[in-house]
Amino acid sequence: MAEKDEPRKEEMEEEASVGAEEVLLLPRDTLLSAGIHIGTRVKTGDMEQFIYRVRPDGLFVLDVKKTDERIRTAAKFLARFEPSKVAAVGARLYAQEPVKKFCEVTGATPVIGRFIPGLLSNPLYPDHIEPEVILVSDPRADSQAVKEASTLGIPVVALCSTDNEFSDVDLVIPTNNKGRRALAVIYWLLARQILRERGEIPQDKDIPLTIEDFEAKIAKEEEEGK
Repeated sequence: MAEKDEPRKEEMEEEASVGAEEVLLLPRDTLLSAGIHIGTRVKTGDMEQFIYRVRPDGLFVLDVKKTDERIRTAAKFLARFEPSKVAAVGARLYAQEPVKKFCEVTGATPVIGRFIPGLLSNPLYPDHIEPEVILVSDPRADSQAVKEASTLGIPVVALCSTDNEFSDVDLVIPTNNKGRRALAVIYWLLARQILRERGEIPQDKDIPLTIEDFEAKIAKEEEEGK
């Protein structure tokens, strides 16, 4: 079974010809080869505005340009906060390594694996944290974090695929949030853009880590629970 982040060759060729002159954060073919545009076979009303088309096999395809625009917007927003006051959440296996590397680069607080109820809302919990904003990898998989943040009035930035809804989400980054390579690319881009917004690296420079460094290294036997 092909991964969600595995695009079709004809799809890449077709979309690479659209808006070829656009200036994106990464070359369009790099984004397409990572599958950041590949959604699911489910489309919510909330996500319709970000959908480019539907493939013959029923998968909805996201608009890469809109993803690029939202990464820039999210980076500007997240760069305004003290780094340690940004909490990045990733419950799924494929999200955990990208979140970890994102936090290493930006200074954000990682919350990977199972989100313990009360982590945000219960001051008596030993590992209680008090972020000023949270970034979640999937509003469904990270629903407990979204719920607690919303209750406390903490803004939520979320990576959303075509099957997600915007309930309690303040800023959406439309992307494939289930693919290993796609998540690595999105978190790498977001980290780089945040450092550029802070003035920590020049606008034309990259961060020290590569996209491959951000990619989850998972054995096949672990993939069922991703």
